[in-house]
Amino acid sequence: MHASKGDRLVVHGRVVGQHDHVVEIVEVLGQNGEPPYRVRAENGHETIMTPGPDSVVDHRRSTGEPA
Repeated sequence: MHASKGDRLVVHGRVVGQHDHVVEIVEVLGQNGEPPYRVRAENGHETIMTPGPDSVVDHRRSTGEPA
């Protein structure tokens, strides 16, 4: 998994009825775009996470972010 600052991380719901969770990558802490990542949720909460196999990187930039 490779990501850059501004990419979005999509964590798919694990059970029926659970929605996907989308966060913005604000800092790449690993080497060459590898995890872990510092991420920010829509509510402003930030955390460090290493995504699992139920996650994908969306390389489209967040609204308002330069490409």
